[in-house]
Amino acid sequence: MEILRTVAELRKWSRALRLVAQNNEGNLIGMVPTMGALHAGHASLIRAAKASVEHVAVSIFVNPTQFGPNEDYARYPRTFDADCALAKAQGADVVFAPPVEELYPAGAATFVEVAALSNRLDGQSRPGHFRGVATVVAKLLIASEADRAFFGQKDAAQVAVLRRMVADLRLPAEIVVCPIVREADGLALSSRNIYLSPAERAQALTLSRAIRQAEALVASGERRANTIIEAARQTFAAEPAIRVDYIELVDWATLEPTETAAPGSLFAVAAWVGATRLIDNTVIA
Repeated sequence: MEILRTVAELRKWSRALRLVAQNNEGNLIGMVPTMGALHAGHASLIRAAKASVEHVAVSIFVNPTQFGPNEDYARYPRTFDADCALAKAQGADVVFAPPVEELYPAGAATFVEVAALSNRLDGQSRPGHFRGVATVVAKLLIASEADRAFFGQKDAAQVAVLRRMVADLRLPAEIVVCPIVREADGLALSSRNIYLSPAERAQALTLSRAIRQAEALVASGERRANTIIEAARQTFAAEPAIRVDYIELVDWATLEPTETAAPGSLFAVAAWVGATRLIDNTVIA
């Protein structure tokens, strides 16, 4: 497995593969964008990519433009050697790990912003977050010339933004969404789980309990958004140490609230557990 540091190296790798490939079906090169601190959820994305395309690049880049001024950019976990070992074990062909100045050269003034969508759900409580995400993913897709890019459903709002970005810019990459990976007790895997104390780790299970409750209500025939949301609010109320950010039932394509839990809509929650913000969701069947 190679470690590449520049856009030129990544593009050279990608184009060399295309020169010799007989594959013109859109499944030659896959990109798995990450910020490192890789865990079993990331491993599942790399495996999914490896099963879907012939060659896989994993990016490891803590993207400064998606962090707000009071967020955790400086202390975000950085475990590069372990990340490379995991990526290699799951079948990645290259790791793309550029320095910040490679993706954001001095004087860089160009950003990608998906209007409206970027101000909903996580974008409402984290202004500018999705602009940073869209910008860095656009850079990665352009640099790698990937056929497919792989993301976890846990970041469902991000997925909606990126799907719209790819469609609007007519980028050739397909956005592939992979299932949420959870701990045995239901907690959605996240690099930020490392911040949780044992007591906070127990409290954090409230998010997955709210998700399971919503799924159970829908399975029983309940489709009214206000009823499903209120049940989740009561679940969070039982754990007063948690500060709820949002509880929403939305159209997954637009992130606009919906009054009915229709198939394909998204039930999503976000909350602060101690100093750590966590998210979780489910797609209505």
